[in-house]
Amino acid sequence: MSSKRYRKALESVDPSKRYTLDEAVDVLKKFPATKFDQTVEIAMKLGVDPRQSDQMVRGTVPLPHGSGKNVRVLVFTQGGESEEAAKAAGAEHVGFDEYIKKCNEGWVDFDVAIATPEAMAEVRKLGRVLGPRGLMPNPKTGDSHRRHSQSCEGSESRSCGIQNR
Repeated sequence: MSSKRYRKALESVDPSKRYTLDEAVDVLKKFPATKFDQTVEIAMKLGVDPRQSDQMVRGTVPLPHGSGKNVRVLVFTQGGESEEAAKAAGAEHVGFDEYIKKCNEGWVDFDVAIATPEAMAEVRKLGRVLGPRGLMPNPKTGDSHRRHSQSCEGSESRSCGIQNR
């Protein structure tokens, strides 16, 4: 049993037609209003073979207006200028030993973890706790480098990860 809104939205879409991106956005804007935040998923046929490592499609796309979600950032760093820079950049939790201990005990009350390369030696040991939740800092995604201010600001502005599956 579908709702009236859903049935009205289905009437405005022709399932046999392929829409260009501009046409699809126009159709989406004409849908009836909803009582919740709407989400749009895009599926594209790229014609790549995911088994070939040179054809992997992976990256991040910055969202121009953010996602609207407040992001809690944890920065693993060992004191000094880097700790002050991380706090100035908007990190909610900044520290090293105390947060490593808390994470080992199961605390994961944050959305993004960032670590300095020096701290990664100890943070790697948290892989069993942070890894399954997708919180482990990764140098390839920009979560592990010396410029915390750029990492914190980048994670605050919210970028969206893309990959082929």
